[in-house]
Amino acid sequence: MSRDDARFLPEVSPSDVRQAELIDLVRRFAPGDGLHETAITRLHLLRASAPAHGLPSVYEPGLCIVVQGSKQAMLAGEVFRYDPLHYLVISVTLPIVGQILEATPDKPYLCVRLNIDPRELTTLVLEAQASAPAANGLERGLRLARVSDALLDAVLRLLRLLGTPQDIAVLAPLAVREIYYRVLMGELGSRLRALTVVDSHSFRIARVIDLLKRDYAQPVRVEDLAQTAHMSASSLHHHFKQVTAMSPLQFQKQLRLHQARRLMLTEGIDAAVAGHRVGYESPSQFSREYRRLFGAPPRAEIEHVRSVVQG
Repeated sequence: MSRDDARFLPEVSPSDVRQAELIDLVRRFAPGDGLHETAITRLHLLRASAPAHGLPSVYEPGLCIVVQGSKQAMLAGEVFRYDPLHYLVISVTLPIVGQILEATPDKPYLCVRLNIDPRELTTLVLEAQASAPAANGLERGLRLARVSDALLDAVLRLLRLLGTPQDIAVLAPLAVREIYYRVLMGELGSRLRALTVVDSHSFRIARVIDLLKRDYAQPVRVEDLAQTAHMSASSLHHHFKQVTAMSPLQFQKQLRLHQARRLMLTEGIDAAVAGHRVGYESPSQFSREYRRLFGAPPRAEIEHVRSVVQG
């Protein structure tokens, strides 16, 4: 190729080069559809070759960075769409409906998922506190932000380590730490930092969520949750709904239904037993609420999921 010919080639930006390498890496280490664990703790890769209907699931605190395609997360009627230009921050455990929007066999949906380690986050917050942006009250535990070049670079360095497993033990913690730092210093950093400030409203709501996760099958009184959070019952209800878009009892109900679904899928138990295990005394109530959340009665919905998985 002559220099004159090269002048007419489209200019490739550094961002496009990074994006292309990320796509290659995710396709390499997620060779088939589904969720793939990796040799790096807390790092998962997702791949899908076709759009999908909305599926309720429980999202744990973490970052979701789309590499190719797009997806939307729905929380109590609010829609958060993320693509290669935007990433999703989940600051607390949330029952969410996720739906893949753009995906084909040639250009599958590809996503990097990094779970958050609260202890590591707290340590980093203490070190970076002086220059971190201030928080402005409570917001949803689910937020979108634009992907910066610095964050993209850090994610790329982390994924490259999958090709050199001998380097993971030493270098992966450094790359993960940089990713956390880039998010903390970004527009959503204050949301994560608030979770590490003892006695903040965000910290108290996170404690209540942890309690509901641990004791989801037990009867719960809002007054007891309020005491745990050192709030009045009305204040707890207000702040809890600000973060999760639902009341504490609605939150517990969704956790119960998701856990029952997991039990039926992984242990093969029937709906009545699963409902009882997660705290339902009435099988008919369990079936009715399960259908409302998942779109079909327990047995039919589980059979459908198994048929899809078995192909």
